[in-house]
Amino acid sequence: MDNPVTPRAAAGPGPRRRDRHGRGMRGPIAPPQVPLAASRAESFADLVQDSVERLERRWPQLADIDFLVLDVPRLDGAAAAWNDEAVPLGGTVPAREGRPARVVIYRRPVEIRSKGREERASLVHEVVVEQVAELLGLTPETVDPRYGED
Repeated sequence: MDNPVTPRAAAGPGPRRRDRHGRGMRGPIAPPQVPLAASRAESFADLVQDSVERLERRWPQLADIDFLVLDVPRLDGAAAAWNDEAVPLGGTVPAREGRPARVVIYRRPVEIRSKGREERASLVHEVVVEQVAELLGLTPETVDPRYGED
């Protein structure tokens, strides 16, 4: 036992090229063009964009409105408008002082209330229609005649 085991030569100063099992670096799970590669937030933003484009065909003035997606509603100034029973799914900010009007859709409350992609797309469209109707001072049925049919 006089001969101690000498350690292997340490790796150079560069990055590791292979994992410890010698299989190499792992790549992405799916290529970027596959829907699996899109995050939930990106998929949700796509649903909102699809809904807005659907409504812009009928209402060209929607091009002047900003549509935003936030994860959850803020608690600071809007807390007074909430009731104790429901979390808002969307909201509006009227135009003022050179700022365009805004429609805000809250991603997490909508995702929690929907089970699948089709149901989520339907709920997103309903929320967008309701918020646009509120902003324009119209009924949701006037904004989209198919509102509530799903």
